[in-house]
Amino acid sequence: MKPYLFVNPLSGRYDPRRIASVINRLQEGGLQPALCEVRTPCDVHAYCHAMRDVADTPLIIIAAGDGTVNAVINELSPSRATVAILPLGTSNVLAAEIGIRTVEDGVERILAGRTRPLPVGMLELEHASHRFLLMAGIGIDGAIVRDVRPFAKRHLKQGAYALSAIRCALNWDLGMIDLRTPDRLLACHSAVVCTASRYGGNFIISPESDLFSAEFTVVCVKKHLRRDYLRLAFDLFTGRADINHDLIRIQAKEVEIRGVKPIQIDGDFVGYSPATVKMVADFARIIV
Repeated sequence: MKPYLFVNPLSGRYDPRRIASVINRLQEGGLQPALCEVRTPCDVHAYCHAMRDVADTPLIIIAAGDGTVNAVINELSPSRATVAILPLGTSNVLAAEIGIRTVEDGVERILAGRTRPLPVGMLELEHASHRFLLMAGIGIDGAIVRDVRPFAKRHLKQGAYALSAIRCALNWDLGMIDLRTPDRLLACHSAVVCTASRYGGNFIISPESDLFSAEFTVVCVKKHLRRDYLRLAFDLFTGRADINHDLIRIQAKEVEIRGVKPIQIDGDFVGYSPATVKMVADFARIIV
């Protein structure tokens, strides 16, 4: 496999000296990665497009955060690439799900070469489709991500999301959506379609979720009042979201979302429902 190292200088923990150290250690282990410096999805697209002409089964090493990982996943050809993660973002939920503790730990795992098949979620909107690795948030979750201001995110990091949440609370949307799976029809105010157990960092919202499972866990928020979300936020911060009675969790391989709500995937706003979410099995392999 020809290795490519994707780095994002805008990622929260980017450090050129650490990148140089990563390259040196990979070279010591016999890998000669091509460096791909990306700042925008357009940069990712250009590198991946060029890569397809020279590498049938590339090794894609992503030293950045979850947003850059998502951008790369959306440009890869199915069933061809092996992906590796080095946690250098503001939040590194995917690395935490795999159990990668540090960049150095991630590099050693790359050199060891153990992999597993990786399924991904596919969100289908009316005029576009998007892959995701962690979650698709519909409703209040999507609104908060949509309204985060770039300047605040760059300087306040996670605090920018708290400010956006306050703005959403002041302009509260009481509308409901319907979620249909092959087995159930649910009315809810918001929902998170999870492939991972963690949410927004290390908060556990779906303890039964498994990154390598062929099914989603759909977490539905039944109630629509601000105080219900305050209680949910408290339960998340105190590690008790699994006993929150305002949440319904169901397992499904496909979910149809009816109604109009903002949607985010893996921390990026992508549009509005209605939408369909499906699981794509064995999309890639991932270093574990």
